[in-house]
Amino acid sequence: MMKKIFSYQIWHLSSVIILIIITQLFITNNNSLMNGTLWGISTKIWFWIAIAIPILHQIYVWLIWRLELYQNTFSSRYGVKLSFKLYTIGFSILFVSRLIFIVILALSNQNSLLINPSLVYLLVAIISPIVIYLFYSVKKYFTIERAYGIDHFDKNYNEPFEKRGIFRFTDNGMYIFGLMILYLPGLLLFSSAALTVALFNHIYIWIHYFCTERPDMKVIYGGTNKQKL
Repeated sequence: MMKKIFSYQIWHLSSVIILIIITQLFITNNNSLMNGTLWGISTKIWFWIAIAIPILHQIYVWLIWRLELYQNTFSSRYGVKLSFKLYTIGFSILFVSRLIFIVILALSNQNSLLINPSLVYLLVAIISPIVIYLFYSVKKYFTIERAYGIDHFDKNYNEPFEKRGIFRFTDNGMYIFGLMILYLPGLLLFSSAALTVALFNHIYIWIHYFCTERPDMKVIYGGTNKQKL
């Protein structure tokens, strides 16, 4: 059973270590990336806190999902409804923390991005409606419960492949478009450090997809990939 719980997690660990090393090399070669302070705390500290949050978040999701999928660890004790509710509270806190600490980092490192403001505002104008449409599609069609991973808790949950809203164009809407919201603080505050962390988040979510979610979907749905985000 432990083998199943830790399945693909060596790849997960190896990938995130490589990603952290690449990130460290990048900031080492771009010293201005760490310029600034906020509330007496350096940008460098805010940067690594903002990097740590998504790592904690995705470890949290992997551990809860796998323990529930293979052992019913929580639902067997507290029931599906309460277990899922408690899990979603933790998930929500960590997800919102990603954005909060990127905003804090952007404030600490603002005006470090040397780019034409017109280009920045154009990017914001492109990203914002896509993100809004994505979250509208999740709420109206995909459902929030499904996005959280209800299928790991409720073994009777089985919904058809979603092809409405933004999911008409891609099977992985959350991973492609959802995390675009994390780029907005860095763009609006012209922070190169915040944009770097947003990119880290975006790359790292795909590590989660290939090492945790995709293998889980094969177990739950027999390889049909019905529940892609």
